[in-house]
Amino acid sequence: MPTEAPDLRHHGDAEVRDDGSRLVDLAVNVRADTPPAWLREHVAASLGSLAAYPDGRAARAAVAARHGLPVDRVLLTAGAAEAFVLLARALKVRQPVVVHPQFTEPEAALRDAGHTVDRVLLRAEDGFRLDPSAVPEEADLVVVGNPTNPTSVLHPAASLVELARPGRTLVVDEAFMDAVPGEREALAGRTDVPGLVVLRSLTKTWGLAGLRIGYVLADPQTVAALETAQPLWPVSTPALAAAEACVSPRALAEAAHAAHRVAADRAHLVAGLAEFAPAGLRVVAPAEGPFVLVRLPGATAVRRHLRELGFAVRRGDTFPGLGEEWLRLAVRDRETTGRFLRALGQAVDRAA
Repeated sequence: MPTEAPDLRHHGDAEVRDDGSRLVDLAVNVRADTPPAWLREHVAASLGSLAAYPDGRAARAAVAARHGLPVDRVLLTAGAAEAFVLLARALKVRQPVVVHPQFTEPEAALRDAGHTVDRVLLRAEDGFRLDPSAVPEEADLVVVGNPTNPTSVLHPAASLVELARPGRTLVVDEAFMDAVPGEREALAGRTDVPGLVVLRSLTKTWGLAGLRIGYVLADPQTVAALETAQPLWPVSTPALAAAEACVSPRALAEAAHAAHRVAADRAHLVAGLAEFAPAGLRVVAPAEGPFVLVRLPGATAVRRHLRELGFAVRRGDTFPGLGEEWLRLAVRDRETTGRFLRALGQAVDRAA
């Protein structure tokens, strides 16, 4: 465990800003070679409508149809990050709990809104698996990722449902669920789970981090409360165009294909990492997201040497529950992974 409070505002993009722009990026979890040309062209076509105020009705209806929900259960947001801010500001909660290690923005947003946040820290010894009984019964807001960033653990839907109860808001961050083949264990579209709020992002699979588009799926009362906390016209016309395109049948088929490709590329990466077991490297398994979490003695020095060799990876010590010996690695194509593994070998040797 780190001795100082982790920096909740540190994210993977910090590894590749400024001088990091020359590095091969394994720090950010956006799928490489995206957005595809057809999506860029679709977004570009929307630029002719910039003189008019954004109208999100068509995109909202498209997202609702994609999940088989009425439109009053959908709220479009400027990325999932905005949704965390809205939840923190709009909901009247007394005892919020964030299950860590996970994406740090939910806790940061809650703290910024004046909440005192309790943490449930999942343990490496348990494979960072969720134990629903570890969440305090009195918690009236629980936030958990699935699959979880940075652990790449996919929790069973049944375990998440165990956390739901009347009077509690259960927030499940499914930002990376479309990278899971078949989206198994997804709760998006469920209306039988009390207090369920599901967040989705379109920035990861489609390479739209710079456009900012995501959405919330929740009961109509929660959606209305969050919408009231939003500024006017929160999602731009190009982002609305992207949202509508990314839930089209063509896009869903492409995303499903990409999920299987990511799974194969991840297996290739994990197999290569196994060669470093004698150096003490351990992979959190089974990994189910488009990234893997590894524990490695001397990880800080290894990360520095990797930068010298042209590769950026995500430090793990800014995630509550992890320390300096942890690194997160984004899944890339086999050729990139091969070059990375060779560089990792050199970095481990230099750090020894």
